[in-house]
Amino acid sequence: MKKGYLSQYFEGVAIKRLSAVEADRSISHQHEFNGVGELQEILGAPEGKTHFDAGFLFLSDQDDEPVTDNGFMTWYDAREKARLERGVMRWEYRLYFPDNLVLQCASAGDLLVIAKRPDGALLAIVAENGSTIERQIMWLFGFSDLLHPGFSVKAELETEQDRIGFAARIVLEQIGVVVQEDAPNYLDEMLKKFNGAFPKTIEFSTYARNTLADLSGRDDPDVALLAWMEREEILFRTLEKHLLGEKLRMLTQTGVEDTEPFIKLVQSTLQRRKSRAGSALENHLEQIFADHDVTYTRTGITENRLKPDFIFPDIKRYHDANFPQAMLTMLASKSTCKDRWRQILNEAARIPNKHLITLEPGISENQTNEMKNERVQLVLPHGLHSTYTPAQREWLMNVAGFVDLVQSRRYG
Repeated sequence: MKKGYLSQYFEGVAIKRLSAVEADRSISHQHEFNGVGELQEILGAPEGKTHFDAGFLFLSDQDDEPVTDNGFMTWYDAREKARLERGVMRWEYRLYFPDNLVLQCASAGDLLVIAKRPDGALLAIVAENGSTIERQIMWLFGFSDLLHPGFSVKAELETEQDRIGFAARIVLEQIGVVVQEDAPNYLDEMLKKFNGAFPKTIEFSTYARNTLADLSGRDDPDVALLAWMEREEILFRTLEKHLLGEKLRMLTQTGVEDTEPFIKLVQSTLQRRKSRAGSALENHLEQIFADHDVTYTRTGITENRLKPDFIFPDIKRYHDANFPQAMLTMLASKSTCKDRWRQILNEAARIPNKHLITLEPGISENQTNEMKNERVQLVLPHGLHSTYTPAQREWLMNVAGFVDLVQSRRYG
């Protein structure tokens, strides 16, 4: 196990496409996966029946939350008895699973992932065929096209490809893996600076940038934006871990038996994480625009009282009917997209071609083709472009390119 790499969370991973006989319950009641011999590389050669605790996830682009279930999987050699009793030298490995909510959602062609965790448990993930999360998982584990019906296996997860960067953390959290990375050297400083509480997001973003004093948004906005977001995420989780620990200790020490306070604490934590990530991205974008002397209005009001994230050069000129439409630019900001990118289509009616910046790696070609059709231009830091297909990369815009665009439209 190597800290900062996928091996910290997985001992090995295997992926394949589900066949009809595995996925369609109207065709077969089989509860075993096919082509599993390759799994010996991560599950070993079974002696008798080996049972693994297992968590199951079904992921698609339509659902914000995965379908989950818990259970077990059984790894065994169906020919073991024949070898021992009759000397039949054959091996036929099988991986059995009981029926569950996740496999009930699966369809032929969906991606199946079997990952072994360091504690010996298995994680079984089914990702909808053609979805963004399917592509992200394949990118995360370093697989390209699956050219044979059996499992493709990786038992070594400590190469440079397996290093956990910002994009990998996004995907890992979607499959229920919380990356354990913090910055304890900054904790005392943060507790003192923010009086032992969560600060406003704009204050925290400024603080995170100041810890990377040698990094300039003017020199390389693509590198700066990713580095600032990554640093803020690590610092925030460090502070959050401490403050939540304090609250949990207080609840425990007071002898509260009602679960409601604990549930509310978890809910508020998740909500804070989601809202803070979006605000942090906008905060750091503002710094980049300031570094390049770009004028803009943040959350200015347009038609139907909608509030696009950024209007360039400003909201006053947007509402000036004499100001040329071609000189106006709208930028929506979403740290992750899913289907939520459609929400921006009716924002800023004067601007038919929208720009959307995200930090989500590997969005599917289906989704990006829909964006093109709806006249939405995707903007990502250049460091994330490699998670997209070559055809998509030709169309993607980076942060520096977007800054050049709005500067070229500057109105004198």
